[in-house]
Amino acid sequence: MTNVLVSEENLKPTFRRNEIWAYFGPAFVASVAYIDPGNFATNIEGGSRFGYRLLWVLLWSNAMAILIQYLSAKLGIVTGHTLPQNCRRHFSRPMTIFLWVAAEVSAIATDLAEFLGAALGFYLLIGPVMLAHGWSRTGTMVTAALVSAVLVFVILALDLAGFRWLERGIMMFVAVIGLSYGFEIFLVHPDWRLAAFHTLVPTLDPKDFQGSLYVAVGMLGATVMPHVVYLHSALVQPRRKELIMQPKIEGFSRRRNYLRFELIDVFVAMNGAWLINSAMIVMAAVAFANLGSPVTTIEGAHHTLGPLLGPASATMFAVALLCSGLSSSTVGVMAGQVIIEGFLDIKFSIFLRRLITIIPALVVIAVGLDPLKILILSQVVLSFALPFALVPLLVLTNRKSVMGSFTSTLRTRVAGWVVVGIIVTLNVVLLGQIAFGS
Repeated sequence: MTNVLVSEENLKPTFRRNEIWAYFGPAFVASVAYIDPGNFATNIEGGSRFGYRLLWVLLWSNAMAILIQYLSAKLGIVTGHTLPQNCRRHFSRPMTIFLWVAAEVSAIATDLAEFLGAALGFYLLIGPVMLAHGWSRTGTMVTAALVSAVLVFVILALDLAGFRWLERGIMMFVAVIGLSYGFEIFLVHPDWRLAAFHTLVPTLDPKDFQGSLYVAVGMLGATVMPHVVYLHSALVQPRRKELIMQPKIEGFSRRRNYLRFELIDVFVAMNGAWLINSAMIVMAAVAFANLGSPVTTIEGAHHTLGPLLGPASATMFAVALLCSGLSSSTVGVMAGQVIIEGFLDIKFSIFLRRLITIIPALVVIAVGLDPLKILILSQVVLSFALPFALVPLLVLTNRKSVMGSFTSTLRTRVAGWVVVGIIVTLNVVLLGQIAFGS
């Protein structure tokens, strides 16, 4: 019988359950951006001011995140190039430079915010002791920032032992954050029926419609972070290189198989981040909603949890924030390296990238600027930069010349542009509200 060679793109994927665990990792690294210190502040404010009412925002945000992150991974798996590299290959030179500038601005804002978040987490843990021994708040924050910098260097060094070691390290941080909030939920005893209702039924507070809309827009508008859209297309490359080095098997498509595994990776990781974010709102809704005034800051939440739920609760909150800051800071540095190397076609040390981004954060802390205000400012910057990551991603994944038979279907195209339209519109609304102080 004559063997008929079938093109790789037309093969039906083969699902092997014993292989799937080897593909878990990239989406978990990307998911860190969805549980970063900025999410802590937003979710705490939402739960403190409006109880369970805004849980539905997280559900819809998660659905959008799954689509966007999968498209980024798909672009990387199919083409063998990152999103910045594909922009350089398929767009004009002026457009590439413009997109690089926008991406670099978002990466710098991310680096600064996440590093400050890690420093704030350390400050909440060691600050009371150091302040009691005569240290100033600024001196304590600078010390916390330096310790955070050393730890981020250590985490980045895991990559020298292999990409899977770095992924495992990040996944461990995500697990600690999840366990910390599991502990908080155990302490507060939430009303699960009410939480489920507000997760499934979109509502705003009729007594404070504008206020609840503002918080909802803030939660949804900052859902997809531009730096992990760039990064996810790079995180899948090591496994893709391993696949193409393996001998070809007639009747078997490795890329399609990888795409299916990565879809599962994205689904599990993004839903894990969604559960952690939901736990933040539930904890704040139960612990803070009945206080005389809402808790709207990270430090305020930490100081309030101790008297309400005990010292262990406040400690776990600080540990979760520290893990969030360290892991998201690491991911931010990785994204910055992918951006500069991809758009400019140069080699850039990730350790040098980390060293450079430490300097502005230390300056911000040393001059006594409020880290929380810097976190808010970074979210505004990221809102401006977001369309310059999402639009090129959709343009590229919709092009047959780029994706071949892996080009997005009409249904995926429509869903993608709807998601981008919603996110961009809400970001514009959010920026308008911030600008006019409404």
